[in-house]
Amino acid sequence: MGEFELIDRFFRRDRPASRQVALGIGDDCALLAPAPGMQLAVSSDMLLEGRHFLSTVDPARLGHKALAVNLSDLAACGARPLGFTLSLALPAVDESWLAGFAGGLFALADEHGCELVGGDTTRGPLAISITVFGEVPPGQALLRSGARDGDDLYASGTLGDARLALEVFRGGLAVPAPLFELARRRMEQPTPRVALGQALRGIASSAVDVSDGLLGDLGHVLRRSQVGATIWAASALPLLAAREQADGVAGLPEATQLEFVLAGGDDYELVFTAPAAQREAVAAAAAASATPVTRIGRIEAQPGVRLLDGEDRELRGRFASFDHFA
Repeated sequence: MGEFELIDRFFRRDRPASRQVALGIGDDCALLAPAPGMQLAVSSDMLLEGRHFLSTVDPARLGHKALAVNLSDLAACGARPLGFTLSLALPAVDESWLAGFAGGLFALADEHGCELVGGDTTRGPLAISITVFGEVPPGQALLRSGARDGDDLYASGTLGDARLALEVFRGGLAVPAPLFELARRRMEQPTPRVALGQALRGIASSAVDVSDGLLGDLGHVLRRSQVGATIWAASALPLLAAREQADGVAGLPEATQLEFVLAGGDDYELVFTAPAAQREAVAAAAAASATPVTRIGRIEAQPGVRLLDGEDRELRGRFASFDHFA
């Protein structure tokens, strides 16, 4: 099977173009048509086998995740998805793998009204690169630079479960099968919080998605906003969904569980800030988007991050988020 037959068979879809796509696959460039007065939001992510995903991952889940990590960037900006490009390096043509990958990819794309509008294919070690395009009203994009002293600090969904699954894969942790499947699904099929991001426009003062770990990604917000933060461990620790199955984590030290939550990565949840006066609005945005959010701390003028236990004592320890080049 040649390159263009591969594209036609697995990635070209014969259906009317959506409103936001004036011209899709088939020419040298795609043409996107944002609504009048909107700004384009653009983000790219690359996934490499052995670095971002295991060779044993189900191809449908991998197709989902490849797009989900990009949609998560749009969510953190408060943008609505428009379309995306896909560049795919394949060691060989595996029709069964391609069918599964494309199925998972398009299922999530259709859920968010996001069209595949172009890309590239080549032979090489398995690598997936997606560039996603969205739209956001001028002046309403959620940025990393808006956090202010006194703001509340929130996290969406759950954190740390993907790290738990990774530790099981590495052989450093053994948990019951149902717990492992819960954590594995969180790692392989993250939920991009697109609806929450849009609902938070005009409410949140800053936002970032959690790809490398809560502390590491929050650090981007703190540096850009020139502020610090306090995190309440008693509020953050329950974000590890696996704790609901107590028999599965009973033997896991609480410090290790907290490390998974604070520095685990691969969660693709939103961490955001909002003025205390916006608490009811945040709750309404969470309800409107059917996304749980938890207030886990506050923004402070003093630089750095302070981690407090349930009695407001500062916890000592180093929680390091993932860094590709550390």
